[in-house]
Amino acid sequence: MGMLKGRSENGGMERMMRGELLVAVVDGQGGGMGRGLVEAVKKKWPSLHVRALGTNSLATAAMLRAGADDGATGENAVAFNARRADILLGPIGVLTPNGLLGEVSPRMAEAIGGSEAVKILLPSQRCSIRLAVGESQPLQFYLDQAVRLLGEELQKRGAG
Repeated sequence: MGMLKGRSENGGMERMMRGELLVAVVDGQGGGMGRGLVEAVKKKWPSLHVRALGTNSLATAAMLRAGADDGATGENAVAFNARRADILLGPIGVLTPNGLLGEVSPRMAEAIGGSEAVKILLPSQRCSIRLAVGESQPLQFYLDQAVRLLGEELQKRGAG
């Protein structure tokens, strides 16, 4: 699989030279949560570099169509880029080996969980992980909360 060309012509090297943050959105299946995250983030911060990391090409393509600057697909691409991201967003199932109906390999889950990036994760009723945070909410509620938390992280880093 590997890198899919997006809006970044040089694979992000220029971004790193400018000291910009890399926000990576990880998703699988059809990429619906990732698409929602990319749309919400790019609406609020159009110039923020957002990289789509899909467990499959369908998810990556959905996030690229939503406005991600570039993207990569597959186990190695997710593991490689998770270590380089400053902030990771996605469904909570990306932390679980065999999560997202088996699309998240143990290597992917280890790379994401072990990344030093701040992780902003959306709860999901489909991943057998329950969070003690109250009643289940619509996806839009969680997208709004993720954008709020990302804003707090960007402010801490002087980029918001």
